[in-house]
Amino acid sequence: MSIPGLGYIAPAPPPGSAAAAAALAETTTIKLEAFWEYRFEVPASTTLTVRLVSGTAEKDGTELAPNTPYVFTRIKSKINTWQTCELEITSPSPDGYHAYVSKPATPDQTSLVSYLNLHMKLEAARAQVQRSIEAAGENNISAAGMGPRVLVCGPANSGKTTLVRTLTAWATRMGSQPMAINTDPTHGMLSLPGTLSAAVFATIMDITTEWGGTPSSGPTAIPVKLPLSYLYGLRSPEENPKLYRALISRLAAATTSRLAEDPDVRKSGMVIDTGDLSVTNPTGYEALAHVVSEFSVNFVVSLGSERITADLTRRFAGQKTTLGEEIVVMGLERSGGAVERDAAFMQSVTEAVIKEYFFGDVRRNLSPHTQQVPFDAVTIWKVVEDPTTASSDDDFYDPAASETSLEKAEPSLAMSSCILAVVYAHVHDDPDTVRDANVMGYVWVAGVDEAKRKLKLTAPVPTRLGDRPMVFGNYPEPVIGLTG
Repeated sequence: MSIPGLGYIAPAPPPGSAAAAAALAETTTIKLEAFWEYRFEVPASTTLTVRLVSGTAEKDGTELAPNTPYVFTRIKSKINTWQTCELEITSPSPDGYHAYVSKPATPDQTSLVSYLNLHMKLEAARAQVQRSIEAAGENNISAAGMGPRVLVCGPANSGKTTLVRTLTAWATRMGSQPMAINTDPTHGMLSLPGTLSAAVFATIMDITTEWGGTPSSGPTAIPVKLPLSYLYGLRSPEENPKLYRALISRLAAATTSRLAEDPDVRKSGMVIDTGDLSVTNPTGYEALAHVVSEFSVNFVVSLGSERITADLTRRFAGQKTTLGEEIVVMGLERSGGAVERDAAFMQSVTEAVIKEYFFGDVRRNLSPHTQQVPFDAVTIWKVVEDPTTASSDDDFYDPAASETSLEKAEPSLAMSSCILAVVYAHVHDDPDTVRDANVMGYVWVAGVDEAKRKLKLTAPVPTRLGDRPMVFGNYPEPVIGLTG
């Protein structure tokens, strides 16, 4: 059982248990030369423990602490060094994961050098803004410039999110406080998938996860970041372009307001992650152009596709931001360590993130609270797909609701195992107000009793449910057996 503030103290593993077997796991030592990378893929069925024995190394821009074990599972990533280092690798299943060392002969053969050059260009822009803020004074920072707003885009599996994390981590190590923004609903940044989110990174990330723990993750040595999240509830912008654009505008207004009030964040700027682009999908280009416009992006980084780089160069040629800056489009090579993450792998990651939100992970256990709530005591809305893509046999679909993108949903068995987002709004607010409200937290529908007209809801903490509206969509999909 977990005690808030104290965490979970695991009992000693009995002989022959999995934990005891882990203590006898095979350990190897690997030495990396300058610019080498240790690339690894770890499935959910095993773990990989990495410890930095000597030298310096980093994962996605965040340095590894010496002699500190980092446990990885369900991940495809890499660890690199700019000089030399020695890593100790331990796994209870030596044959259960895949790993190798990339050995470029020269620095020019690694994409990390071009990424570092981009980082230094952004740091120069931040230094210039810092000087203008000091000249204007903190009481008049609106008269100063604004830090770089960088958008990273490209085709699937090109390493977009990794580059966004790396640029964010490098900026944090330089003393900046960049705002990382996720506009890809298939991923969750410090939030569950299906949301668009933003957070200021003033401290390091937890390198054993994608972005770090969510605010419900429990005690941790690394400060928890508090994201601002808006529920989109669908897998891609094409499923409801109107709703996607509305939420992007809402997120941009909130984040721009933070930049206007906080000189540290204003100087640091933004790093924006995006969904997959395809030259055959014009809707993706339109969604990207909307993000560039709303966030006043002045650096567009295209990864891994010369065709996409050329298309974006033509699209933004001669265009300027609201601050009068030229929109610079630059193409960078895809990292050799970027690998394909198929649908099955992404589904397992999504389910793991959801389960961790409610029940914790291998490092700590959480004790969620389950309660019975009458149908009449809750107000639930469902995200409506665009009429051109919605299925006519959807139990909740109503074409008349397409104007607001939300419609009232009566509790039923179809909601079983769904994730509901509790939003900062009133139960009597109109659909547009509920749509524009940011997410407070999530509950899981553990059961539906239509005979007694009651919902069984699981929340991370004991709380009163019913005084806030709840919203859900088709994504993330229902998670069956979350307690199993």
